[in-house]
Amino acid sequence: QVQLVESGGGLVQAGGSLRLSCVASGRTFAMAWFRQAPGKERELVAAITWSAGITYYQDSVKGRFVISRDNAKNTVYLQMNSLKPDDTAVYRCAAKTSYTGRYYSMNDYDYWGQGTQVTVSS
Repeated sequence: QVQLVESGGGLVQAGGSLRLSCVASGRTFAMAWFRQAPGKERELVAAITWSAGITYYQDSVKGRFVISRDNAKNTVYLQMNSLKPDDTAVYRCAAKTSYTGRYYSMNDYDYWGQGTQVTVSS
């Protein structure tokens, strides 16, 4: 069992930045950030493999968001820059414990954090 604890959400103006953190209680194969806005489906924002650091991004955040990890702290970060109102959502950390070759679907992940709200005002 892996527990995930997120932090770092909040309210920010458009064009601003936020950094989300997710601490994992155990080792995982890969971790990711998903988000879900009201009335929309949950979607992958970014993912990173723990060992090699290979990253995956949703097209709408490429060039603005950066996912990274700190192995020593068992922590994954999501640096969000140039935020837009469309980025407003509940962001949830997710972890998968084995290789499947798939990273974009919520069904690819085994454990989830409780979520943190990110609100971007215009």
